[in-house]
This record gives sequence, structure tokens and C-alpha cells, in this order.
Amino acid sequence: MELGIKGRVAAVAGASRGLGFSIAKALGMEGCKVAMCSRDVSAINKACDELKALGIDAKAFAADVSIPEEAGRFIRNAAEEFGSLDILVTNAGGPPSMAFEAIDDAAWEEGFRLNLLSTISLIRAAIKPMKEKNWGRIINLTSIAVKQPIDGLIISNTIRSGVTGLAKSLSRELAPYNITVNNILPGYFLTSRVEQLAQTVSKAKAVPAEEIIETWKNDIPLKRLGDPDEIGHLAAFIASEKAAYITGTSIQIDGGYYRGIM
Repeated sequence: MELGIKGRVAAVAGASRGLGFSIAKALGMEGCKVAMCSRDVSAINKACDELKALGIDAKAFAADVSIPEEAGRFIRNAAEEFGSLDILVTNAGGPPSMAFEAIDDAAWEEGFRLNLLSTISLIRAAIKPMKEKNWGRIINLTSIAVKQPIDGLIISNTIRSGVTGLAKSLSRELAPYNITVNNILPGYFLTSRVEQLAQTVSKAKAVPAEEIIETWKNDIPLKRLGDPDEIGHLAAFIASEKAAYITGTSIQIDGGYYRGIM
């Protein structure tokens, strides 16, 4: 399917590995020019080289998006490098697994900065060039925890829900400018983040991490963890001309893990 985004400029945060990298790759394979960032300089440069090896026009930037000034600078530099900005994918790592009584104010603030303030800062910088072109796609990578909270991830369960409210409100404000705002809610995928979470749970329960992952698989109707490339394909579609009538929506991609009907 021709998605109609060849030549568009995409900025993807947290793109050095995992789901962010897969989204950057998918957009690049559809012909987008891709600006990608991470706070790990060597990792983002390596990821960028991988995309270039595929023939993708990509540029790496070092940025810690939990710091508003750095998030804004990433977007401005991306637009300056490629002359425009059409697609924004907000993404950052998830907060650690902790019990509520073990979470102090600093941990709550860090989670807020990482997952909500970063989204606000990136979008704030991105909407100006999008409005100028009267076209834009904003895609927030959140979590299935927004719909079905995950035990032990209370910071993520709480903070990421704020992104959902932000996106719904913005989808109405930005609709007159032909800018859509949507959320992708991944379930369990084969990423280092999920492996780390399995290690944390395994220590708490004194069972092997492999057993924890098998438990998760058994709780998923499709009986497997997701392939990160599957997230990339979904993001590319949401960013496309074909998805122009989709906005203010949260789309889960979880192998059927979510048990609700709404």
C-alpha cells in the first residue's frame, strides 16, 4: 500500500533501540527523512548508521527529552536540518517497577518529566512548523497500562494516562490545522525494557526471568510477545495519508492482552 508520506520529515524520540528504533526504521522505509534522538550519543549514532545502511535519509541528535530545553532543541534542529517537520513520534523510556510506598517525590517527578513533560515539550516545539504547512501527524507511544494497569508499574500507569488526556484535548485544538494526534499503546514486546522488567519481577518473586516471560506469553491470546517491527508498521500507517480521518484515538497493539471491550 502506498502510504503517501515519501519525502515527509519525521522526528522520532527515544529512537536508539527498541520500539522507537523500529518506528524510525518503518517511517524511513516509507520514504520519510528521519531525525532521531537519544541521550546516549554512541547508541543513537549507531542506530542512525543502521538506517543509513538501508538507504534511509537519517540524522542523529543527542537529547534528553525529559529536559524541556533539550526536547525543544531536538525538534528545532530536526526542522532546520531537513527544512521542515511533518511527523512527530514522542517516546521515552519507562519508569522503574516500584511499590507505591517505596516511591518518593523525586521518583514521581522523574516519571512526570520522562513520560508527560517530554511529550508536552516535543509537541510544543513541533506544532509551529506543522501549522505552517497545514499538515501534521503527532503519535505518542504510551502503554497498554493506560487501559489495563500493570502491577508494579504504578508510576507509568499514572503518568502515561496524562498523555492520553493531553492527546484527546490536542486532537480537537489542532484539527483545524489538519494535524492529527493519536496514541499507540504497546503491550509486551521483545525489547530490552521488557527484559529488564522481567528481571525485576523475577527477583521479587524468586523465580527465573524466563518463567516470568512465559507467564506473560500465556496471558496473551496470541501466545507470544510482539515483534518491534509490528509497532513500526502501525506507526507508519497512522502517520500516512490513509489515516487522515483518525485522530484523538488510542490504539492498542498487544496480541489481545487487553481484556476490555472499549
